[in-house]
Amino acid sequence: METTDVVIAGAGPTGLTLGCELRTAGIGVVLLDALPQRAGQSRAGGIGARTMEIFDQRGILDRLLPHGRIFEGAGHFAGLRMDVGGLATRYPYGLALTQTVLENQLDTYAAESGAPVRWSAAITGFEQDADGVEVRIDGGESIRARYLVGCDGGHSTVRKLAGIGFSGTDATMAGMICDAELTDPPAEWVLTRRRGPGDFSVIPLQPGWFRLMVQRHDRVIDPADPPDFERFRADFREVAGTDYGMHSPRWVSQFGDAARLADRYRAGRVLLAGDAAHTHYPAGGQGLNTGVQDAANLGWKLAAVLRDGVGSLLDTYDRERRPVAARVLHNTRAQTALLRPGPHAEALRDTLAGLLDLGEVRNRLGHMLSGLDIRYDTGDDHPLSGHRVPDADLTVSGAPTRIHPLLRSGHPILLSLNGTRVPITGWQDRVDQVDARCDATHWTVPGLGEITTPAAVLVRPDGHVAWATDDPADTPETALTTWVGPVAAATGHRNSALPR
Repeated sequence: METTDVVIAGAGPTGLTLGCELRTAGIGVVLLDALPQRAGQSRAGGIGARTMEIFDQRGILDRLLPHGRIFEGAGHFAGLRMDVGGLATRYPYGLALTQTVLENQLDTYAAESGAPVRWSAAITGFEQDADGVEVRIDGGESIRARYLVGCDGGHSTVRKLAGIGFSGTDATMAGMICDAELTDPPAEWVLTRRRGPGDFSVIPLQPGWFRLMVQRHDRVIDPADPPDFERFRADFREVAGTDYGMHSPRWVSQFGDAARLADRYRAGRVLLAGDAAHTHYPAGGQGLNTGVQDAANLGWKLAAVLRDGVGSLLDTYDRERRPVAARVLHNTRAQTALLRPGPHAEALRDTLAGLLDLGEVRNRLGHMLSGLDIRYDTGDDHPLSGHRVPDADLTVSGAPTRIHPLLRSGHPILLSLNGTRVPITGWQDRVDQVDARCDATHWTVPGLGEITTPAAVLVRPDGHVAWATDDPADTPETALTTWVGPVAAATGHRNSALPR
């Protein structure tokens, strides 16, 4: 029987990101997908600021930027435009990038890292015990792993087999989406209009190729009536009054606003991430982005458990990420309410549109929708702790750099600034110690505002601050023990698949 450290079910953006995270840490991974190959469907249309930061932290973003289109300052809430150019990030914009392109790039990165996808490998069952999980695959093969992670979508087989409930609200509307060519496209570059029983959008993806959407609030999805191009065109024409000469469809799908959240993200040695853990109305691509951020949170914790025996870290995954998904469900429900037709929704939209002229309102919504303002409870009382670390400019060994590239090793980093030197005796084999100069006297932190540049910062591999101090005499022993493990727990970077 084949053995490995982690089996990942589902090779979408979440599963691929998790696989890459684990391989960066030297952890054995088997990536399985039930499909025979990539479907070639464009699906999600872009990534946001925090996701770009996560990919930048691992050196992946440079692979993606040439394939996308930057939407400078462009954001929206329920179709109400808002300028997000003031967000506290190096990436105050959206990157229009189809899911197909993202997956192709992550496929290449995963294969280079030693975790190529196995196609036509549907999971049919599993049994777990105190030491691991035996995963059964269609065709009779079994794999023995320390952990199984379900990244296999909203209809997750892993979630169902694990007996994890999926609570929430049913759909109240029906939407369809199509990528097609237009012979008579609208003059407006990105067009969104509300009309009659719903709304429609036309968004350019590539020259001659457009993302078209239509939403109806007078019906819900009928699973017995699968989407096709003619039905999409008829619905679009009914709402928009024209079909803009659409032809040559490449993909047609449908969606609703059902919002569901896994009752827990872990059942023993089985965990969930991405759409397997949360589904909702696809407002602003938050599903894909939240899934990638799940993977960034889970990957380094699984690695620390497998490599260094820090078992308590897995308890923080559900505690940190499930409230984030609950907040996404909350804001997407608010957006579908704002999208409904009628004078009451129109009055509410007019009121909110006026508020979006205020920078504080735009930034609060923009930081929330992108995930930039997420703060975890790390047990440290410094105001920076728990936030993602700002990507400040630094000088290290006389050379200019910034904080996020320092995370490319996948290790925690202890950043000592401007002459501070914090000792980490006993943890130096697991923590990268960096002495740097930072000329900025203040850092801007989403959801917090400006703070004085700290004397030292302990940054987790996912870019969130575990500990910070303004006092050069402080030491981070408690934080190191919590997030890296006790000194006595250090076992070296072993890569064995299963314990002896």
